[in-house]
Amino acid sequence: MPALVETNKIAVVALGGNAITREFEEGDIYQQFANTRRALMGVADLIERGYRIAITHGNGPQVGHSLIRVEETRNVVPPIPLGVIVADLEGGMGYMIEQSLINKLLLRGIARDVVTLLAQVVVDRDDPSIHNPTKFVGPFYKKEDVAALVEKRGYIIREDAGRGYRRVVPSPIPQKVIEANIIRKLVHEGTIVITVGGGGIPVYLEEDGRLEGVDAVIDKDLASALLAREIDADELYILTAVDQVAINFGKPDQRYIDVLTIAEARKYLEEGQFPKGSMGPKIEAAIKFIEQGGKKVIITSVERMTEALEGETGTEIVA
Repeated sequence: MPALVETNKIAVVALGGNAITREFEEGDIYQQFANTRRALMGVADLIERGYRIAITHGNGPQVGHSLIRVEETRNVVPPIPLGVIVADLEGGMGYMIEQSLINKLLLRGIARDVVTLLAQVVVDRDDPSIHNPTKFVGPFYKKEDVAALVEKRGYIIREDAGRGYRRVVPSPIPQKVIEANIIRKLVHEGTIVITVGGGGIPVYLEEDGRLEGVDAVIDKDLASALLAREIDADELYILTAVDQVAINFGKPDQRYIDVLTIAEARKYLEEGQFPKGSMGPKIEAAIKFIEQGGKKVIITSVERMTEALEGETGTEIVA
């Protein structure tokens, strides 16, 4: 059995949506398991270095599939609200990641406990996005069907970049992970915790402190940064579809960045270099994490996380 590299470092690893369901794939369960096993190579390397970690993940494609199932079967079984779908996926996808990681560590001779823990994430019931939702989810609808959907189901539906009409839901800012104390205890004791899947289950607080669910989706990267701060993590790894952060992305003068300070990150963010629908939330998450005591953030691709650990690729964001 190989000896673990001794370290006291705590990290959160945020797996992007492409880690489990890839573009141009059907996204069946066999493909998802295969992709998950590949995505965990770098995670296993981090564990082999002795890190104590929590793992988060996206769920965008899976939420879309679940909402299609709801639409196609609502005349057969009662529909499931979005908040419950997020909870279901946090458990189901957590199982897939947990099993795949247990098997990978077993083959490496690494003895570590792994557990999936559902997490509720508090949002402000008066968050601006609650009143003006903009996050597209679920299937596309025909224009002639929109009025009936709005009237019968109370959906808010908008045109999605000329591709058709889709439902929009709130994407409020995460404020607190309800289970953070439990997650912190487990991680610091050495248990690998898979949690805050898809940004966590969105809830708000009633005036008397009771929790109430809300139909919304929380940005996975912002929730991962929040979790990292709440469990006193040193490092945050955001794994996505690109090897490095770039400015002037897709233009002739595109330039990749090896190291980025939060001052530079904020400047580029304000200049519009990092769009809200792609790199923006990742940069915002990195800034928040570093500003509140985090040591560093690495943004890189799922496939090249191991190389990023060696400093050979990826973008490191520091104070």
